[in-house]
Amino acid sequence: MTQDEALRAIAGIFVLLGLALGYWVNPAWYLFVAFVALNLFQSAFTKWCPMMAILSRLGLPKA
Repeated sequence: MTQDEALRAIAGIFVLLGLALGYWVNPAWYLFVAFVALNLFQSAFTKWCPMMAILSRLGLPKA
C-alpha cells in the first residue's frame, strides 16, 4: 500500500467514524468530519498534509 492509498483509506475511515459518532454519540463530532474535509481540501492546493508526514515516518512507499 502506498502513501496515497493509505491517506485515502484513513480519510474515509475518519469521515465514516465521525459521522457515526455524530449520529449516535454527540453532534459535535460533525466538527471532526468538517476538519477532515477542510484538511483534504487545503492539501489539494498546498500539496501538504500532516498525515503524509506520519505515513512517511512509518515507512510507507510513495506513489
